[in-house]
Amino acid sequence: MTDKPIKIIKFAKLSFVPATHEDKDNPGSLKKVLFHAFDIPKDVKIQMFNWSRILKGKSFNAHYHEDMDEIFVILNGRVRLTVKDKEFTMETGDSVYIPQKYIHQMFNQFDHDVDYIALGLSRGLGGKSVNV
Repeated sequence: MTDKPIKIIKFAKLSFVPATHEDKDNPGSLKKVLFHAFDIPKDVKIQMFNWSRILKGKSFNAHYHEDMDEIFVILNGRVRLTVKDKEFTMETGDSVYIPQKYIHQMFNQFDHDVDYIALGLSRGLGGKSVNV
């Protein structure tokens, strides 16, 4: 397996830009682009789109997916994310792209529950999760 980069997007470092359908000089809607089409493999389809929650002081089990990439977007709070033995701190608005077969685990370091969006992108084989 080729070692693919883990892409972390720090929300605070992004600028708001006018949405594509807006007047660039007088927009009514702005956006921060988290991922572009070229960031996502062409051979994937959406397997799941979840609003997820990690309870305070808890983590989800370390696991990987046999044929599914995942995108997480932190909606509130702060977490520590481990992907392939690398640690990242993620805060509100930050996002990450995790390629298939990469072992990952998220830890809630906050004193309240942390919500995040999880988007699963599968290659049509079911995206089976394997706990490690």
